[in-house]
Amino acid sequence: MRWIHALVAMALACGIAFTMPAVHAANKKYKIFLSMSYIGNDWQAEAENMVKAMAASKEYRNKVDLKVQVAGPNAQRQIQQINAMVQQGAQAIVVYPISPTALNQVVRNACRRHVAIIAYDSEITEKCAYNVHIDQLQAGRVTAQWLVKKLHGKGNVVMITGVPGTSVDTDRTKAAKEVFAKYPGIHIIASAPGMWSQAVARTALTKIVTTHPWKDINGLWMQVGCYTANSMEKQAGIPDSKLRACAGEGSNGHRIQMLPVGDKTVKGAHDTYRPMGAPSISYASPPYSGALALKLAVQILEGKKVPKLTKLPLPLVTNASVKLCQKGAWMEMEAGCNVFQPAIISNPGWFASIYSPQTPEVGLQAALHGTPEQ
Repeated sequence: MRWIHALVAMALACGIAFTMPAVHAANKKYKIFLSMSYIGNDWQAEAENMVKAMAASKEYRNKVDLKVQVAGPNAQRQIQQINAMVQQGAQAIVVYPISPTALNQVVRNACRRHVAIIAYDSEITEKCAYNVHIDQLQAGRVTAQWLVKKLHGKGNVVMITGVPGTSVDTDRTKAAKEVFAKYPGIHIIASAPGMWSQAVARTALTKIVTTHPWKDINGLWMQVGCYTANSMEKQAGIPDSKLRACAGEGSNGHRIQMLPVGDKTVKGAHDTYRPMGAPSISYASPPYSGALALKLAVQILEGKKVPKLTKLPLPLVTNASVKLCQKGAWMEMEAGCNVFQPAIISNPGWFASIYSPQTPEVGLQAALHGTPEQ
């Protein structure tokens, strides 16, 4: 065995990745860390819940020892934490990176130590890392094109973007602006970061409407905030039939507002968390992406072949396809419903795109409370 250890040491010293078959004692769990950056929004809380639920599921509870650390929107702190995780014996790190490139060196070093790095939703460009996400460019492009069509190619648009520096925000915003630039009649009159938070979006939009009144705004492109925008319009006395077209996130509140006005099947609706017939397209980065990343991490550690990029389908819901889950069971998502009753989901900012056949271990209770389905 001495020659194996010497060969590994030589490879590491030369900066060469040296792969050995995964070894896992039946009674020993894999040491996996969850590295989170920005967490100040509903999506991140939901995604964290689903990662924890996956680790606690019947299939993985005896395989995974999960530890969670939060760096905040600080690349240097996330780098330091990942270094510490490696020193503590991490075998895999599931990460939401604050930047697609800033972590590359620490990720490269971790890979050289045989630590599997799997990023979810936001991307890491280091070639040894694994990535799990939707096509963010497609998300920006499709939603912007929908808005242009809704406005017949003419009108003033307000953009509320995401967390600056992340690949998610960069790609979505870039793609949307490229679409708008093709139409001389479309004018972006204001833009502000919304940090993927309903509360931050409200603050940003409140400032914008002080200089650009609602009458001067024809459409909204918002990574998160359509629920908030519709609510603000109602509070300004704008009737349901005059709500601005909004291309935005997959929050439950937004999709409830998209349902036909007066939908009698909706229970527990109140104030602005009710059907309005709001003209919208709703898309999402599915919050189960982190849970899937954890599954893939275990597969890698078990020596199974996993693709470097796992591209998730982009959930898209329009007024024509929004469908209420009547019973609230997460399994109904498989049958095509895509929004939950307000009586079940009290937080309108909660994201509804939770189901995937790739992650049957996690569903409604996982997203809400971190509790697995099995």
